[in-house]
Formats: sequence, C-alpha cells, structure tokens
Amino acid sequence: MNQEDLENLRVNYTAAELSENSTKADPIKQFEVWFNEAQDAKIPEGNAMTLATATYDGRPSARIVLLKGFYDAGFIFYTNYLSRKGKEITKNPLGALTFFWPEMERQIRIEGTIEKISKEQSEKYFHSRPKDSQIGAVASPQSQEIADRDVIEKKWKELELEYADKEVPKPSFWGGYILKPRLIEFWQGRPSRLHDRILYKKIDNKNWKKVRLAP
Repeated sequence: MNQEDLENLRVNYTAAELSENSTKADPIKQFEVWFNEAQDAKIPEGNAMTLATATYDGRPSARIVLLKGFYDAGFIFYTNYLSRKGKEITKNPLGALTFFWPEMERQIRIEGTIEKISKEQSEKYFHSRPKDSQIGAVASPQSQEIADRDVIEKKWKELELEYADKEVPKPSFWGGYILKPRLIEFWQGRPSRLHDRILYKKIDNKNWKKVRLAP
C-alpha cells in the first residue's frame, strides 16, 4: 500500500447515535449496557481492552489485556506483578483503559488509579482458570528476557509433571488489579466525523457529572 492509499483509508460511521438523554446517569451502568450489547453482537473478545501505564517520569506503554470483572468500584484485570506493567503500576498507579468495538462503531475510554485487589479474590480467580493456564502463569517470568522459547516450554513441562495430581498454588507474583475510574468517555461514530462523545467526570465518592465533548 502506498502513502496515498493509506491516507485515503476511512470509514463513514452510520450505525447509531448517542445523546445525553439516551445514556444512564451512572457510567458503570452505561458501560454494562454497552458491554452486554457487545456480547449479544458476538464481538470477538469483546472484553479485550488496551491498558496504558507509564513510568514514574511519564514514559507511556500500552498493551491488550482482558477485562475479568467490573462493578461500581472499577474494572478488574489479572497479570504478573513483576511484569513491565506491574512494575510501572507500582511506581505510578495512574492508568487508562480503552475498549474499541469497530463492528458497533463504539469506543470507551476510562482513566483512573490502579491498585491490587485482595489476595483472596486473586486466589479464587486463579483456581477458576484452566490448569494449563495456571501452570503457564507460574512458568513465565513475564517481560523478562529469556534465551529462547525452549526455556519456557521446558519449565512448563516440569511444572505439568510436578502438579499432575495436585493443585497449582497461586504464585505470590501473580494476581489482580482494579482500575478505579475518575473519567469515563463513551464514543459513538457518526457521519462526517461528527462523532458523539459523552464524558462522565467523577465529582465525589458517589456522583458523576455528564457532559458532551466536541468530536
């Protein structure tokens, strides 16, 4: 593809619209509506979200993780605490999430602070996962340099034998985080790039202010 063809790539969004009156007063309830609609539409991995973190001095990084729960307090995901994102969260707990469902011409942006969930909650989720995934979490020193893939595959096979007839213990370096939102934006694609953007801003522990943003 040449530069001109790339510059001309665009989609005219016409699927739906979004207004102040059509959205709920509580953004978590609005998220639930959209998330359920994404599931009903069978969006592939509709719980996939971009997680953006940054170092203490502001160098950003982003990657795709999976949403594994949400409620009034925030949005939950799981990972290795010693991974790059885990280390960045330790030093700078500010983070952001982005969901993009192109089939529905929708995007959700969430900003807030990140903290660990309880050990008990992490334990419960860890043991709900397939055993192969549990072993994978133990075997992988996530984000660290390794000599080759054989290192991981050898470790995985060793652990598979070790835990063949017993429970895999959740490693201390693995568990869940919750992002507690202070801003949540719902974006609906519209024709002529005049997209609908409804932003919720948290004004105290319980209440949100809803405003419209220019596209």
